[in-house]
Formats: sequence, structure tokens, C-alpha cells
Amino acid sequence: MAKRAMVLGLARSGIAVSRLLLLRGYEVLACDSRNREDFKGALDEIEAQGARLCLGEKEPERLLEGISLLVVSPGIPPEHPIMARAREMGVEVVGEIEYAYRESTGMLLAVTGTNGKTTTVTLLGEIFKNAGRRTHVVGNIGTPYSGAVPDMKPGDVTVCEISSFMMETSSKFHPHVSAVLNISEDHLNRHKTMENYIALKERIFENEGAEDFVVLNWDDPVTREMAKHTRAKAVWFSSREMVEYGAFVQDGMIVFGGGANLKNVCAVDEVYIPGEHNLRNALAATAMAMVSGVPAPVVRHTLRTFKGVEHRIEFVRELDGVQFINDSKGTNVDSSIQAVRAMKRPTVLILGGYDKHTDFTSLCEEIVKCPIESVVLIGATAKQCEETLEKVGFHEWEHAGYDFELAVKRAFDRAKEGGAVLLSPSCASFDMFDDYEARGRIFKEIVGRLESRKA
Repeated sequence: MAKRAMVLGLARSGIAVSRLLLLRGYEVLACDSRNREDFKGALDEIEAQGARLCLGEKEPERLLEGISLLVVSPGIPPEHPIMARAREMGVEVVGEIEYAYRESTGMLLAVTGTNGKTTTVTLLGEIFKNAGRRTHVVGNIGTPYSGAVPDMKPGDVTVCEISSFMMETSSKFHPHVSAVLNISEDHLNRHKTMENYIALKERIFENEGAEDFVVLNWDDPVTREMAKHTRAKAVWFSSREMVEYGAFVQDGMIVFGGGANLKNVCAVDEVYIPGEHNLRNALAATAMAMVSGVPAPVVRHTLRTFKGVEHRIEFVRELDGVQFINDSKGTNVDSSIQAVRAMKRPTVLILGGYDKHTDFTSLCEEIVKCPIESVVLIGATAKQCEETLEKVGFHEWEHAGYDFELAVKRAFDRAKEGGAVLLSPSCASFDMFDDYEARGRIFKEIVGRLESRKA
């Protein structure tokens, strides 16, 4: 009898897991509430390979009869009716990450946390590639884990970025080395409480044992406490203190090890990517690589040459003496705080977006301290951001509504020669864009079309 699986949610990960399920001999019912024209041909390949499409479906739970496995997109909330109905019927519910893990091979390293995940994962992937290892960089970073599985070989390394959403549907997921970089308020519209959010982050290491490693941020009290909740060996990183075992800074040098057994890795001022937050990312990647056996010279070379990731404090262009910086990946308050702290010029900030029930007070207080001269507000949270700016005594703001091109042009108009325009919205993008990557690309396109004010 044929195995039958339903995939609910057909973004990149849903399409990739449908393809993998077909390769593994499943009959696949691929469902989405959107209509065929919304996909612009993206589903043609899996349909040609045998997937049966069910599009525009608002009540997918009615299609569960005969299904043995339900694979849900991270965007499907736990309270969706299909979850309870599937479990009532004895249908196993997993996420794309969970199913891909079960079908994968080689060594898995996984990274979560509120901020810094993409930079750390990309950097770690480069370290392993420079060490001569065949490496797959996957997960929340944009490349689905399922898409890499068919090409994996036993000696490969997979570096996976993990979101809290992905851990809602995990059960057997088991990295050899995991990391939790930091914890600050995020996604409370979905998880409701910080306790729930923290518990989901901890699930990244719940299946690890004494032969595994969990890399934790000594400088973050929440992640420091997590060491009490794991059976894995705790490996620390710190930009402020010496740690018992891990990566830290000593006399201007990143070092790794414990006690008298320390290895010099790289001088802090040789790390190519700037900022205190990136030093912490470099320390986390160093710890993960070196417990995995990567030699210090390989880590050093990569830290000296790695140039960062797209959409994270990314220089776009200079026009009329104004630098344009794309930090579309600044999707929460803490991330945008790091971006405004990195600004050395008088800066106009583009702020706002999808409402994740966030308190913007700490960011607005930082705006007052940093060289932010004015703010252009966009999207669903614009009014809330305005009220918070006023509360902290910052009055140089204006609204651009949902007109992103207008926002960029008004920011340019406000920027002084020798200044900067920073897109760091501190919000998700879903009120105006498909994702933060689309927001960043469109920002760069608009900036590329801007004409000199001196013409």
C-alpha cells in the first residue's frame, strides 16, 4: 500500500519537502490556501513529478483521510484546526526541518537565537568549506533543508539555521553541535509568552546527549541558564569574560579552549565584519567549528576574509555623500539596536512594518543616544513607533504609509551630505512584502534608481 503524505504550505520549504517525499516513494497531496496563479509556475515541477495539487483550500483538515504523514510549513500556527484533527486521526505531524533531518546524512550543526543566526550560520558554513569539507548551509536562511538532502553524502557537513517556529513541530531533530546565540523579545504574537519562546529555543538541544555539544552565550543570562537543561557538553562564548571552556577574548585575541589549554585563533581587530554583535557571532562560530575539529588556522583565515551576509548592515551605494545601508534583516528591536549602534554618520532611519506585538521603547531610547537625526515610518506599526518616539522625546519623524518608494525618497531628502540612510525596520515584512529578502532587494532597486540632488 502506497504511503500518502500531505504538505500544507507551499513556499520554498513546502515545495522542497514535496520533492523529497516524492523521491522517498510517497504519494503527495500538496496544499495551499493560495491559488495557482499566485505561484507563477513554481509548482509545475512537483506536479510533473506526481504531486497532486490542492490550491485555494481553506479547510485542508477535510482532506486527511488516508494520509499517514502531515508536513506543515513553519508559517502554519499550532492552533490551526488541521493540527488537532490530524492527531485525533493518528496522523503524524512534522515540520519540513524535522522530516529533512530524518532523511539526511553526515554531521549536523544547528544555530538558533533571536539575532545573529544568519551571519553565524553563513560564517560557519564558510569555515567548513575552507576546511575542505563538503558543506550544505540550509534552514531559515532561505535554502530548504529538504532541498539539500538528495545530494548529501555520509562525510558531509550541514549547517542549519533554526527558528522558533521550526521547533514547534520537531521531535527527533538531533544536531551534534547546537548553539543558542541570545534571547530577546520576539514573535510574541505567535508564542504569547517569553517562557514559551525560550522553551522552543531550548528544543534545539533536547535530543542531544553527552557525546554532543551545545554552544551558549555566557553574556546572556537566559542562555547561560540553559546549560542546566541539557545533557550535552556546554561550550561557552563571551566577548566580556574568560569562560571555563569555549571561545572568548583575551588581550585583544580570540582564543579557544579551557584552563591552561588555550589556542590563539585570531586578533579581534582582524575580524573583517565590524561591530560588537559580529564579534559575538564570530566567537560562536569559532566555538562550533573548533569543537568539531576544524584547525585554528582555517578559522583564522575565514574570520579575516568573511564579508558578511546580504540584508544585514549591507552597504548599497553612496550618492551625494549619503551612504545607503540595507538592514532589512533587522526584523526585531534588538537587531535594529545593533544596526543603529553601528552608524557612525548622521542617519535617517526607515522604521516599521508587520506587527509582532513588540515594544519599541528600548529601540527608541537607543535612537535618542545614537546619531539618528530623523525617522521615516512605514507599515502597520508606524503609529505605534511614532507614539513611542514621542514618549522618549524624539520628534523628528514623518509617515510614508505603505509607499516604500516614497519612504526611501523622503529619507534621502532628509539625509545630509556626509550622512546615511538606514533601512532597519525592527519588524517583519509581511504587511508589505513576501519576506525580508524581498524588502531588502526592493530597497536596493529603489536606491539604485535614485538620481543626484545636485543635477
